[in-house]
Amino acid sequence: MALSTLILAVLVMSSTPGALAARELAGGDAAAAGHVAMASRHEKWMAEHGRTYRDEDEKARRREVFGANAKLIDSFNAAAEAEGGSHRLATNKFADLTDDEFRAARTGYQRPPSVAGGGSGGRFRYENFSLAAAPQGMDWRAMGAVTGVKDQGSCGCCWAFSAVAAVEGLTKIRTGQLVSLSEQELVDCDIRGEDQGCDGGLMDNAFQYIARRGGLAAESSYPYRGVDGACRGRAAAASSSSIRGFQDVPANNEGALMAAVAHQPVSVAINGAGYVFRFYDRGVLGGAGCGTELNHAVTAVGYGTASDGTGYWLMKNSWGASWGEGGYVRIRRGVGQEGACGIAKMASYPV
Repeated sequence: MALSTLILAVLVMSSTPGALAARELAGGDAAAAGHVAMASRHEKWMAEHGRTYRDEDEKARRREVFGANAKLIDSFNAAAEAEGGSHRLATNKFADLTDDEFRAARTGYQRPPSVAGGGSGGRFRYENFSLAAAPQGMDWRAMGAVTGVKDQGSCGCCWAFSAVAAVEGLTKIRTGQLVSLSEQELVDCDIRGEDQGCDGGLMDNAFQYIARRGGLAAESSYPYRGVDGACRGRAAAASSSSIRGFQDVPANNEGALMAAVAHQPVSVAINGAGYVFRFYDRGVLGGAGCGTELNHAVTAVGYGTASDGTGYWLMKNSWGASWGEGGYVRIRRGVGQEGACGIAKMASYPV
């Protein structure tokens, strides 16, 4: 039989009602198997993260959200594997949240609409610092200037955690003492302007509050509760650190940011709501897919170069130690004017 005749015969046979029904049945079986596999994966994830739901209806809704996020994560990792990238995602504890739910609970940076970038706060004190004199790598954790990773929970006060980590680092550098300071004091007491507790805030305003009040209480005397509360004046009065104010890093200038981080931990605004950051697990996060809209705050506690030669920023996050690399993320250096995830747009530090 000629090859063309054979092909025609196969096409005719495959188009018969029986053949079509078989293919539909096979497709249905594959879809059903996929649903079963995803349901099993969701059950394992629930056990791993201790997640429970109100009823079966809520569980079904969450399983659907989890499935959509899991497929997105799997697709990203497959592409990263094929392209040889180091950045990987994971179905972490946020995998059953919608984008809106996640953004409301786990971000909270409120950028003033009138500020185009850079802000005020005084002249950049490191503008004359030569990057040639900067160390090739810096990790303020190794210098004892970084407290353990904290978790903001479902309170949108990343701004408070970012500012506090920067003040904790400066206090260690100035006094030699590392003290865990109170984010809850900022949530409860610093409620002027953009700073509105769990509804978001701005690191510069937090620095201004700390300078105005003459310091910030230790976490031990004003512990974190993760909800808005009344200002506890007596606890706040027992300050364990003090600053004079803050300064902004020149906008869209990673060289200036490196000069600042070489001297102290720095508060940084980034895009933390995108899935490539939200589900970050390990590796150096590049610029693709992250975006530069500012909605989250972290603290730059160092920089370095990965084994493949990729330069990165070392960032302390406030989503607990189970997220990312023990609560930290490495973000690629030298990606566009605004930096990967907008990292160079709005950074500041206490003085």
